[in-house]
Amino acid sequence: MSQKISLTRYLVEQQRVDGLIPAQLRLLIEVVARACKGISQAVNKGALGGVLGSAESENVQGEMQKKLDIIANEVLIEANEWGGHLAAMASEEMEGIYVVPNRYPQGEYLLLFDPLDGSSNIDVNVSIGTIFSVLKKPEGHPGVTEQDFLQPGHRQVAAGYCIYGPQTTLVLTVGDGVAMFTLDREQGSFVLTQENVQIPEDTKEFAINMSNMRHWDAPVRRYIDECLAGKEGPRGKDFNMRWVASMVADVHRILTRGGIFLYPWDKREPEKPGKLRLMYEANPMGWLVEQAGGAATNGMQRILDVQPQKLHERVSVILGSRNEVERVTGYHKGT
Repeated sequence: MSQKISLTRYLVEQQRVDGLIPAQLRLLIEVVARACKGISQAVNKGALGGVLGSAESENVQGEMQKKLDIIANEVLIEANEWGGHLAAMASEEMEGIYVVPNRYPQGEYLLLFDPLDGSSNIDVNVSIGTIFSVLKKPEGHPGVTEQDFLQPGHRQVAAGYCIYGPQTTLVLTVGDGVAMFTLDREQGSFVLTQENVQIPEDTKEFAINMSNMRHWDAPVRRYIDECLAGKEGPRGKDFNMRWVASMVADVHRILTRGGIFLYPWDKREPEKPGKLRLMYEANPMGWLVEQAGGAATNGMQRILDVQPQKLHERVSVILGSRNEVERVTGYHKGT
């Protein structure tokens, strides 16, 4: 781009010129972005900062926490609790909601986040990231409860992620397409590097954990078998497989060049509708993908239309290039 546009300028124009976001939401996004810069610095230091390895504790999901999981969670809370733009926060790493303390003013927004997605990749220096989702607190009653967070994804007012890879990139939507910002470390600011991101409708690339093949349901097995059959199969073309085991990295690749990502229900834990978290991962990523022209379903319905029943609800996820997602969804529906 001929002229560098900072995240702050981009958001001011979204607020002042286009009238898409109010001032408090602009402030919230800027604070989250600053927190992500801090997390990026901790990630980049790695062993030099003493942040690698296990914290020897479990989160509410029963998963072992990495040191950086806890650090990232604390950074996001401390950055956002005092600004007056939030009523409460919820994190994949915490059992319940975090209400803004009484010593600070309470705002009208709710922030949900996965502080460090793909943390199993931390110690091997593979891309990881922070995912966030913003909702507006329902009006009509004082205080804030967990119930206030249980809104379907189509009611998000902002969503995004920050990926910590060779570059630190912030990807954002406020409901007017998807924009990407790259961290300029010399200037200390995020700079707009791509607007109006679009996912190709067709693709020859899929992302799924093939080690779980024996546990998949028939529609997923059918789709992957067809991809693997290549030019001689019913699809008539060769597919490549990619799997980073970091949703942020896999979705970022799809936003950049297309593809389909699947983390479906399987028979290992049949009582659970899926592995990924609806509120912290599927909703924000689903909205980003839709805003870029793609699609996101749980196999039977649009992810953004799923009504959450609990804070840490899980869901099956199929997202990416529209035509491929619709094909897999059609297989689930028997069409």
